[in-house]
Amino acid sequence: MNRLYFIVVFLFFITNLSYAQYTEVINSNRPGASYSAFAVGKNVLQGEAGFYYERQDHSLLETEANRYGVDYAIRYGFLFEQLEVILDGTFIKENLTDLSVSPSVDYTRSNFTQNTIGVKYLVYDPYKNPENNKPNLYSWKANNHVQWRDLIPAVAVYAGANFNFGDNAFYPNDPQVSPKVMIATQNHFTANWVLVMNFVYDKFTSDDPLFNYVITLTHALPDPRYSIFVEHQGYKSDAYGDGIFRAGAARLFEKNLQVDASLGINIKDTPSRFFGSIGLSYRLDNHKDKPKNIDNLSDEDKEFIKEAKKNRKNKNPFEEIDTNE
Repeated sequence: MNRLYFIVVFLFFITNLSYAQYTEVINSNRPGASYSAFAVGKNVLQGEAGFYYERQDHSLLETEANRYGVDYAIRYGFLFEQLEVILDGTFIKENLTDLSVSPSVDYTRSNFTQNTIGVKYLVYDPYKNPENNKPNLYSWKANNHVQWRDLIPAVAVYAGANFNFGDNAFYPNDPQVSPKVMIATQNHFTANWVLVMNFVYDKFTSDDPLFNYVITLTHALPDPRYSIFVEHQGYKSDAYGDGIFRAGAARLFEKNLQVDASLGINIKDTPSRFFGSIGLSYRLDNHKDKPKNIDNLSDEDKEFIKEAKKNRKNKNPFEEIDTNE
């Protein structure tokens, strides 16, 4: 795929963003922990799930733990392109060994460590005006360098509730229902770099509210099927504080299916944590809406979009980019 085609694909992607949150290729929050500012699109049902293993060693309590779990998310876009409802959670089985006594004692426990439902709405989209975000058709360099306008992020707000079921050994003092609110921002630095930041205030009606932030930087590789990411996440409450670093990769197998893998560590030893995850994302795409204000575009823009669609129809979107061209 030559550079001209890459620019055409980029233009069409930006054009889609201009009119709606929907994109032709799946938009997954995996494999990181952050939420994208953009919704999946109206009438799109998307599932995201992963299996993970975690090793914990607590230097003060003298315990060792092996955790096996699954995390999941179900996202559905409804009413507006900017709105989605999200159900996400994590279920864990933990095998813990207490080394502070002799002989050591083994414990097993399992339950949800997260089970949350909420809604997210995009309140500001800097890409909605196609006139301000058209690529430069005569300069590949201009389209692949950060510009001042790229520093203005898309902004979404989220509000939801955590549900703590039954006798939860992981969170015995948490209320059965507690609120969660979040601000999510997203910057597109050229076509290949995306920065997502989340600022979360969680369980703030409980005795131990939690502040949580996530910073995720994603890079699309020259082969557009592949992407890599690095991420930092921080927690702070009266009972717990920590910092986590993750890195991983994702591969797009077809426009509605993505697989991923990641590794992570934390910065302390009470407990020390090492974990890895593999997962996939899949969507059922029933999006039917078309741009409502295309008639307001100039004749030049209409012709360019027409040519972009024609080029995309005649080429394989998953073929590798030939960097020698």
